Amino acid sequence: MFSQTLRRISFLFVFLILVVTLTAQELPVGKPEELGFSPERLQRLTTVFQAYANDKKMSGSVVLVARHGKVAYFNAFGKRDIEANAPMQNDAIFRIASQTKALISVGIMILQEEGKLLITDPVGKYIPEFNETTVAEPRTGGGYNIIKAKRQITLRDLLTHTAGIGYGGGPAADKWKEAGIQGWYFADRDEPVGATIARLAKLPMDEHPGEKFVYGYNTDILGVVIEKVSGKSLDEFITSRILTPLGMKDTHFYLPKNKVNRLAAVYSAYADKPLERSPDPGGMVGQGAYVTGPRKSFSGGAGLLSTAADYAKFLQMMLNKGTLNGNRILAPSTVELMTVSHLGEIKYGWGTGIGFGLGFSVCEDLGDRGVPGSVGEYGWGGAYGSSYWVDPKEDMVVVYFKQLTPTNNLDDQNKLRTLIYQAIVK
Repeated sequence: MFSQTLRRISFLFVFLILVVTLTAQELPVGKPEELGFSPERLQRLTTVFQAYANDKKMSGSVVLVARHGKVAYFNAFGKRDIEANAPMQNDAIFRIASQTKALISVGIMILQEEGKLLITDPVGKYIPEFNETTVAEPRTGGGYNIIKAKRQITLRDLLTHTAGIGYGGGPAADKWKEAGIQGWYFADRDEPVGATIARLAKLPMDEHPGEKFVYGYNTDILGVVIEKVSGKSLDEFITSRILTPLGMKDTHFYLPKNKVNRLAAVYSAYADKPLERSPDPGGMVGQGAYVTGPRKSFSGGAGLLSTAADYAKFLQMMLNKGTLNGNRILAPSTVELMTVSHLGEIKYGWGTGIGFGLGFSVCEDLGDRGVPGSVGEYGWGGAYGSSYWVDPKEDMVVVYFKQLTPTNNLDDQNKLRTLIYQAIVK
């Protein structure tokens, strides 16, 4: 009897070790030339991004490119912390800001797949404060009138940023300021995000639902919907349903103390001035309260920290139509729905040739957009300068992390695209 119990315990132990090993699996590494890249042309990328750090245009960065399911390029440049003379490493942790939105959008779609909500549902079904909302309409000659919204806001409006909700800088900015709800930064708030969003619902919005693309608190509201529907904190839900299955072990809303020495410092670039370290802890343009803050507000719009390797796993899952290493997060049909534009006649907010899906911008016309890539490519970025994209045509994912705000109009984003695509030779 004892030996049978021991064997069962041993089997369970081995099984748990296997589960941990599988979920922590990294993307495999391949030779660039076998993945269709010219190593000589990739060296151009290395030269340019090392120069950004050498010339003090940014402190440092990490670039990861994966193609055909394997990492073709993964390099760190410059310093993680200039004052500490700490070199940037591939496993550096970054504040990814609005790159959080993609994971929360996936969370909403997980709940739809489980039959727990529909994206056509009104937000008020889950957050009653949104049953009736108002809009601030500008008056000729100044000021604004507050009127009732033409219809209720839906979850799909939030996913596509067509709910008319900005970041508190619209016509009724004075009321948003008075309520203490402006800008995307939540990490220093000493209250659950649901309390903040309940107050936000009573403020006048920028536009009527479904009429214009207005970038703002939409995904923070979706985070609260996830909490209401799942009965879990946003942190717990995202960890259990996305981060753990994908092995994203270094992705957190607030950084564990044993990982603090891997957090990249934030810097600011201004014309005719040397690179400046942002305030500590600071707010939106500072180091933030991700280490020493209250740890109460889980911002679905901009709250996560991550590594390039972790985020690449998430993107590879999307590129794989919802699965990675045997763990299915979404159905292929859901990934397809998320990565086509839902804007219709609504004009996208920045640039041309671009639409917006359920959490991602989508390239619809390559020539109209005017930068290298592919039709059907989708992605987004973050306020600290990070960006990412998935290119299904090229079977490729790209993660670019830096911590620089403002950037003094640095030309790194489009150069990154050019340097990656010019290196693809087959």
